[in-house]
Amino acid sequence: MKTLSKLLLSASLVLGAAAATLPASAQQPAAPPAERPIKPASPAAIGYAKEILQLKNANAMYANAIPNMVQRVKDSLLSSNLNYQKDLNEVAVVVAQANAGRDKEIGEQMAKIYASDFTEAELKDLAAFYKSPLGQKLLQMEPQSISASVNYMQQWAQQFAEQVNGQFRAEMRKRGKEI
Repeated sequence: MKTLSKLLLSASLVLGAAAATLPASAQQPAAPPAERPIKPASPAAIGYAKEILQLKNANAMYANAIPNMVQRVKDSLLSSNLNYQKDLNEVAVVVAQANAGRDKEIGEQMAKIYASDFTEAELKDLAAFYKSPLGQKLLQMEPQSISASVNYMQQWAQQFAEQVNGQFRAEMRKRGKEI
């Protein structure tokens, strides 16, 4: 029963998140992010985009990208090469050091994406907004608001899954089948 609830919860959250990100009038599915063309942008637009991302503390999203990836690959290799644990641990340090700073590539690409999606004037206005008192409040409160919203969605989905499960059981009982 708990597994069914978790499955329903996960499915509903994924579907809900997917539906929420699509405009109602969308006729064609968007290209996957990796295939999405990025329009060239002026250095000023990219500069504003970087400023916005810095104000939004976007680098926190990928701050541990390098160590996490090194750890994931090491764990994967370790699962099929248990005899090499000591060596893999040592190599992980070397690989992490060799790739230190590569996470900045993510920030650069994010800035180019923003600069592709917004005009230079829009980015300038957004940067000014995020520096305003209301923009600062948004930056401060948004993580809490999003977290509270996600918590609510999870609770709602759990309750709804239990209701739907009960409805299934009641309908099956009407048919003389106990599940």
